[in-house]
Amino acid sequence: MAELLEVENLSAGYGEAVVLDGISLALGEGRTLALLGRNGTGKTTFIDTLAGATRQHGGSIRLGGQRIDGLASHLRAAAGIGWVPQERNIFKSLTVHENLTAVARPGAWTPARAYEMFPRLAERKGNLGTQLSGGEQQMLAVARALVVNPRLLLLDEPLEGLAPIIVEELLRAIRRITQGEGLAAIIVEQHPQAILAISDEAVVLDHGTIVHRDAAATLASQPEVLDRLLGVAR
Repeated sequence: MAELLEVENLSAGYGEAVVLDGISLALGEGRTLALLGRNGTGKTTFIDTLAGATRQHGGSIRLGGQRIDGLASHLRAAAGIGWVPQERNIFKSLTVHENLTAVARPGAWTPARAYEMFPRLAERKGNLGTQLSGGEQQMLAVARALVVNPRLLLLDEPLEGLAPIIVEELLRAIRRITQGEGLAAIIVEQHPQAILAISDEAVVLDHGTIVHRDAAATLASQPEVLDRLLGVAR
């Protein structure tokens, strides 16, 4: 299988502060990676670095064999990075439909397909971002990343703070996007079992370095390892 994402010896952070140190990993076409770790271990920094929102101190990032680490965020999006940041960053003064059409790029994922994926958004396409619930805002953030027609989808804690019924709805959508549609993804989440169930591979970060990697199914079947690494297995 061809490697879609290749990260080699990556060091990055904010200003002079180095948060990530010597990260190397690869992700194949159509594969999903669960990125796990306790709070403050560098997970969000890694996602933000792939998207171009931090300062890179060393190493390289390749997408489809082409280096993207020297590109601005909007050029990385054009190269195939779809980013759903923890803050969502939807355009709250625009309607749902305007949020989607403002960023849409040609490809299989159109606003119409996004509405089919998230019927709640179709019902609220004329609503402003400020008129959406937290769960609806998260759905809009995912839909907006999809209509960019990415090759790699980055999801930073997509389930955080959401009601259980919305969590189940989003998990079904993410499973369909990745397993059903074959879009490669990296998912950061504090609920490891939920994400491991829909991932192919898993990496655990601690103090900005990779301390464990395995098949997602293998890690999910080892609660004692999850408990040691994350303290959340039980």
